[in-house]
Amino acid sequence: MRSSTAPVEILRRFLVGIFVLGAVGAELELVLLRHWADPWQLIPMVLLPAALLALGWQVWRGGSRPLVAFRVLMLLFIASCAAGILLHYRGDVEWKLEGDPSLQGLALLKAALRGAIPLLAPGAMLQLGLLGLAVTWRHPALHPTSEE
Repeated sequence: MRSSTAPVEILRRFLVGIFVLGAVGAELELVLLRHWADPWQLIPMVLLPAALLALGWQVWRGGSRPLVAFRVLMLLFIASCAAGILLHYRGDVEWKLEGDPSLQGLALLKAALRGAIPLLAPGAMLQLGLLGLAVTWRHPALHPTSEE
């Protein structure tokens, strides 16, 4: 007798695999970039392994608590994206103003958008956060069915 896995569960496992690859890759990249010059830079470096630990907790123990923790972390991923974009922009503005203190207005904005610090790099946290939320969408551990 062959056991069948529901297509939704197969998709969920596939999404978890993509999430794990993305989180490990992002963490490795941050380590290689030495992304710890200031305390704000530690946020993604802490969130990424925390999410992997929450997934491991889910595999080890099951239940809803690890998934709720994972969801909270995914919301923090999304918030960290917004904060990261702002911090990257501010860093680029400072860097550009050091080179040319006369820059202002639209010229400063354009220069900062083309700056040395990748403005949209924190977008990876948004993508991973949304992917993680998709992993938990209608998860059976969060929505137990009542059988009579």
